[in-house]
Amino acid sequence: MISSAPLTKLLRFLQDDLAISASSMAIVLKQIEHNPGPIPMLLWQYGLVTIEQLDRIYDWMDAT
Repeated sequence: MISSAPLTKLLRFLQDDLAISASSMAIVLKQIEHNPGPIPMLLWQYGLVTIEQLDRIYDWMDAT
């Protein structure tokens, strides 16, 4: 799993820039406790982000 500082930055980006709801984030964070995986892919697999948003997330991650 990602360390806490990068995770905090990612969660802030998702909520502030992409307007991902806190409830959507809670679903994904609960899921990674039981089945670790990349947060962006889990968001997409659960239908919580579009493919365009997924691209933005990975672009942001590459830039940070």
